[in-house]
Amino acid sequence: MKTCYTLLAAASFAVAGVASAADVRIATEGAYAPWNYLDDSGELAGYEIDLGNEVCARAGVECEWIINEWDSIIPNLQAGNYDVIMAGMSITDERMEQIDFSEPYFPPDPSRYIALAGSEFDFDALADTRIGAQGATIQAGYAESTFGADNTILTYELPDQSIADLVAGNLDVVLADGSYLEPIVEGSDGAIVFVGPDVSIGNGVGAGLRKEDSELGAAISAALVSIKEDGTLEELMIEYFGEASAFPE
Repeated sequence: MKTCYTLLAAASFAVAGVASAADVRIATEGAYAPWNYLDDSGELAGYEIDLGNEVCARAGVECEWIINEWDSIIPNLQAGNYDVIMAGMSITDERMEQIDFSEPYFPPDPSRYIALAGSEFDFDALADTRIGAQGATIQAGYAESTFGADNTILTYELPDQSIADLVAGNLDVVLADGSYLEPIVEGSDGAIVFVGPDVSIGNGVGAGLRKEDSELGAAISAALVSIKEDGTLEELMIEYFGEASAFPE
């Protein structure tokens, strides 16, 4: 599925190397509410979709959204199948060896654990526990490196598959971004609860780009700075997350 948006040049500003008639293809997962998801009409929606459209408007480019599975989203960027990733992707040193990132558009988001109500765990001496995370995420890497020796780490193609397995009793704990888990916990009527400590992984969320696309990256970062400065980013955070998170000084 692809959704195209034609943006008004009158709302844009010129950035060297990015023409107003250019097409910029943005990949997202479409399965990670409230960041990006399919609405009841099957159309892409969410924080990153609204933000990406605003970025393209201010950078003066025409946007095309492409849905891509998470585990192949970086390889397909590198293969030239699209130009930008906006998919709740945390900026990490490991990823920066492969791709570049824009200015962050979400500050570091603590990862959190959830479990069924009544469960108790000692995360300082965790053993014989089934821990779920979406594959190829910073949470999956953290779980494997921290708990892999004495526990079972299960990874999933889609994040909601881990939630379904938790509810079904096939997992003991799920580790994911706190901003993704909060509405799940709130909507569970007390059946799912946060457990254990928050985990700080990553350096915020940004748009991923090929290393050779520095001019496009500069255009996106300039648009993001503008969106932050005029309060638009804060408004989008409040709309989708209930509050605006502060960026580190």
